[in-house]
Amino acid sequence: MSPSISAEDKLDYVKSKIGEYPDFPKEGILFRDIFGALTDAKACVYLRDLLVDHIRESAPEAEIIVGLDSRGFLFNLLIATELGLGCAPIRKKGKLAGEVVSVEYKLEYGSDTFELQKSAIKPGQKVVVVDDLLATGGSLVAANELIRKVGGVVVESLVVMELVGLEGRKRLDGKVHSLIKY
Repeated sequence: MSPSISAEDKLDYVKSKIGEYPDFPKEGILFRDIFGALTDAKACVYLRDLLVDHIRESAPEAEIIVGLDSRGFLFNLLIATELGLGCAPIRKKGKLAGEVVSVEYKLEYGSDTFELQKSAIKPGQKVVVVDDLLATGGSLVAANELIRKVGGVVVESLVVMELVGLEGRKRLDGKVHSLIKY
């Protein structure tokens, strides 16, 4: 029987698989690419373990996992399945059927709109929001606002990577956790 690997070792392994692309999408940006880790089977398993174990410890009261369009979708179903919870998507405008609530949010250049189906979250339901990246915080702020609009209670925002220098965390209310900080 092999010894179990520590959370720190799992995190180091995942970090080692995250791709770095200088000058993408424009000059002066160092793009951190989560897909490099997701193409590695061991990194996928470790990332799942880290996310699920964090929620078990930090937000055991969670009742539903909400993923943000689109990379958050890679994690919310995976986490929800492991924890025996439901999951819901927050999508860009015009992508969800039925009755939706909307929030417009600012991007570096312009704005965008997120939507959530009104029936996805029950009033009072405890929600963990998950995404791949926290940068300026605009999309997570919008997601939290949408969840409150339908009566949900955000217990935590959870991201794989955080670009600390952009200070997006300061824009968010409540508990925020990132596995990896750059």
